[in-house]
Amino acid sequence: MTHSLSGQRIVIAGGSGFLGVSLSQHLAGCGAEVVILSRHEPNCSGPWRFCAWDARSLGNWRQELEGAAGLVNLTGRSVNCIKTPDHVDEILRSRVESTHILGKALHEVHAPPAVWVQMSTAHIYGDPPVARCTEESAFGHGLAPDIGRAWEAAFQASILPGQRGVVLRPSFVLGQDRGAGGGALDTLTMLTRCGLGGRVGSGQQGMSWIHETDLNRLFERALTDDSMSGAYIASSPHPVSQAEFMRRLRRAVGMPWGLPAFTWMVRIGAPLFLKTDPELALYGRYVLPERLGKEGFTFHLPELDSALKNLFGRT
Repeated sequence: MTHSLSGQRIVIAGGSGFLGVSLSQHLAGCGAEVVILSRHEPNCSGPWRFCAWDARSLGNWRQELEGAAGLVNLTGRSVNCIKTPDHVDEILRSRVESTHILGKALHEVHAPPAVWVQMSTAHIYGDPPVARCTEESAFGHGLAPDIGRAWEAAFQASILPGQRGVVLRPSFVLGQDRGAGGGALDTLTMLTRCGLGGRVGSGQQGMSWIHETDLNRLFERALTDDSMSGAYIASSPHPVSQAEFMRRLRRAVGMPWGLPAFTWMVRIGAPLFLKTDPELALYGRYVLPERLGKEGFTFHLPELDSALKNLFGRT
């Protein structure tokens, strides 16, 4: 059974960033009343109501869950940083502790949301060089897969008995800057326009991606379609290599060339100039949304060229 969001309250925890703002606008366009829980208000105005939340402790914010139709949890410190011990600790704790406290709040309201849609990550499958991963594939090893497993375990431990739960594992999200930032695509676009949008390392590492329109539609479907349950890869069915992704991005922004970056250059330059982890550029994965295909989900922008044209307006 599928339900309408018109007049329904949807609570988005951790909704003040790029993904949260995009999703809030989408759900409001579907007629939903959107409440954003976060430490800070979004940097732009929009069709939502803001409620302060420290993502650590219970408070009056839990009343926003009373009678809500759905809960979406996007909370988590950005992984776009240098992986110092303090940053790693915060990346993990921000995800696990916020998920647990949402679960505690749900136990204290009389009419909790019928569905909880939980953000996860396609990085849970690690960085296999050539394998195409589906929901049935083995999880990877290392920092990001370990954090992904801990995040999903916290969700499974916190969801209410009988509450429908959906876990979305997105890949790289392509979206527009609406005042809250356009995610990692902003950085890639800046580098490309400066002539630095070439092959990184071998260039063969996987670039799995999804346009924000399709990710928002997946969240909408997860909230409204009672048949959705469990974990789904949220990614276009057409991943490409990093070298191919950058070639098409250069064409989309009108830059005819891009200097390559050798592995040693990235390991020096990423932390020094971009203040980020070089492994985010040097490694990747090819993931396929097998469950969505079997359940009949149709992507509006499944091809990379059409997704980039939608964002940049070039052929």
